[in-house]
Parts: sequence; structure tokens; C-alpha cells
Amino acid sequence: MSMNKEQGLALLESVRVIAIVRGVEEKHIAGVAQALLDGGVPVMEVTLNTEGALGMIGRLQEAFGDRMFIGAGTVLDAEDARQALDAGASYLVTPNMDEEVIRLAAGRDVPIFPGAMTPTEIVKAWKAGATAVKVFPSASLGIAYMKELLAPLNRIPLMAVGGVTEDNIGEYLRIGCYGVGIGGSLVNLKEIAAGNYDWVRDKAARLIERSRQQSV
Repeated sequence: MSMNKEQGLALLESVRVIAIVRGVEEKHIAGVAQALLDGGVPVMEVTLNTEGALGMIGRLQEAFGDRMFIGAGTVLDAEDARQALDAGASYLVTPNMDEEVIRLAAGRDVPIFPGAMTPTEIVKAWKAGATAVKVFPSASLGIAYMKELLAPLNRIPLMAVGGVTEDNIGEYLRIGCYGVGIGGSLVNLKEIAAGNYDWVRDKAARLIERSRQQSV
């Protein structure tokens, strides 16, 4: 049983972290989900360029949907969006700004976090119906760029995706980011392939701990 939109967004707003699951093998996905949940990150997106992603999303919803907010990432177009929603995704995340995808999700009352980089794209995405806008790629743009964006665009919820670590997560949240997306540095494929789910759990716990230390 998957949680509804209000429950899911409340969960995201309490932890401020989306775990980006890309390239994890199907046999490891339940272990990864449990590790994230145990570490305090109950929000995860499975990217559609992960082999077997649609099936994984459905199975994760069955097993964890009442406790975790499970969505689809790397949604590139309307066809991707429809397939992800049919598979049971509770929300959609895109790397690009496609107004058709945003309108499709908004029309179905599904949270959508589209990727955008420039102020023009960000405002367009917001006007099309984005829940929050994912500033991507934020790794190469850095925290100074986010700060500059947040000054004029402070009424648009912005998420930083790319380059967020336990060392800077507190700063990203302190400057006013709605949340952050964290991929490979949390969902470490080498550790997961070795069955070392505790590594993921401990990393998640450290990220959450650091995210709450927002005092300078």
C-alpha cells in the first residue's frame, strides 16, 4: 500500500533527502531500501535507466510503500512518466525541464520534481506545476550558485541534486534549499554489490545527523 501525496511530501519535508538509486541490481533492491529506511532516509527514487526499474518500483511499493515514499527518477518524457506511474511510482523526478511531463504529473495530482538549471527554466517549471524544482547539475555549479538563485527565487522550493555530501548538506539546507538528492555517495554500488547494506544505513544516518546540524 503506497502512501498518499500528503503523507509522502510530509515525510520528504521532515528528512529533506531523496536517495537516488541508480544501477542497483534487482536482487539488492530490498536490502538497499531497508538500509535507507533504517538509516533514516525513507524517500527513494529508482531511476528509469536502472535495469528492471519499473518492476522494482512495483515491488518496493508492495513491501515498503506504507513506510517509504518511492518514486521514479530519470523520467525524460511523457511516455516515461506514464510507464512510471503505471508501475506505481508515487512521484517523478526528471533531469530536464519538459513542460508536458510536469503538466501530466500535476494533472494526476502526483508530485513532480523536474530538473532545471537557469532562472528561466526554474520559473517555467514552477509555473507548469512543479512541486519543487531540482537544480541540476548542482555539483558543477556549487553552493554559491544555489545561494544566488535563492535570493530572487525564494518563493520557489529548490532542491540541490549533485555534489551534496555529509560535509555540505547542512549548508545547502541552511541557505534555504527545500531538499537535496544524493546518489552514488550514499547508494554506493561497490558496497551494495558486496551485500554491505550496513554501509548504506550508516551513511544515511550520518547524512541525516549532519542535515540537522544547521547551526553555523
